[in-house]
Amino acid sequence: MTAAPAAIPVNEPSPYRAILWGGLIAGTLDITGACVSVALQTGRSPQFVLQSVASGLLGADSYNEGLRSAALGLAIHFLIAYTWCTVYFIASRKLKFLINQAVICGLGYGVVVWLFMNGVVLPLTFHRSFFHPLRSVIIGMSILMVCIGLPIALVVRRFSNSSK
Repeated sequence: MTAAPAAIPVNEPSPYRAILWGGLIAGTLDITGACVSVALQTGRSPQFVLQSVASGLLGADSYNEGLRSAALGLAIHFLIAYTWCTVYFIASRKLKFLINQAVICGLGYGVVVWLFMNGVVLPLTFHRSFFHPLRSVIIGMSILMVCIGLPIALVVRRFSNSSK
């Protein structure tokens, strides 16, 4: 009896693989970008960043819950990344320019994600505006353009091209 390696074939066309890899890559890049940005600007830890995400559900108690709330924040973060990837993938089935012009569309998608998160989700969750100061807007939007929009678009294109 021989054991065959159980590797995930990356080249096979599959909407599930596009969403799996797109969400994983974008979520990892985005949370890394957020942690680095917050550390450089405020000196706060990655645990604080993840607890901030969880505070959308738990409120201020999130910061007293240690690794439990940080783990919840990480789970919420990846749920959001996978949701954005799924939205782009579904849109790309009808709007082929999202695949054909993946770099431009991905960067634009990052702006759309930033506008939605900062114009709708975060104000509803935290009851304050996230459109200032300008430096934070530029940093935050840049992170989402490069770490969410671009990788999602490129991964979706990769899996779309392999099915042609």
